[in-house]
Amino acid sequence: MRIGERMPFPTVGTDPQSVRQRVEAMERLLERLVVIPGINKPVGLDVLLDVVPVVGDIAAAALGAYIVWEGRNIGMSKWQLSRMAGNVGFDWLLGLIPWIGAIPDFFFRSNTRNLKMIKKHLDKHHPGTRTIESEATRV
Repeated sequence: MRIGERMPFPTVGTDPQSVRQRVEAMERLLERLVVIPGINKPVGLDVLLDVVPVVGDIAAAALGAYIVWEGRNIGMSKWQLSRMAGNVGFDWLLGLIPWIGAIPDFFFRSNTRNLKMIKKHLDKHHPGTRTIESEATRV
């Protein structure tokens, strides 16, 4: 996402297409909000919240848990949900290290991993929700 580019407004609804749009928007917010000039690496609220000790990590974990909750709503298996919760928990533990926790958070993108799991589930069980992605939007 580039500066000045508007985030798409996610739709409200429980249908798989609405869930896909909301989860993609949340992942974009948490992992790819802005691009750091020079190194051309995207960062989001997940990394930026690490600046605020403890409270920021809890807020980032809560936002990540929302993605897991959406996975539960579309009928993902307990095993998949456990893996997704493990990703969020591991990310939270890494972020608890004051100041230094932002570094592994920069590389371990739990929300992107969880988005991939949700997309795989939706593509298998709800093929009508598939979208054609360009190289720029591929996660």
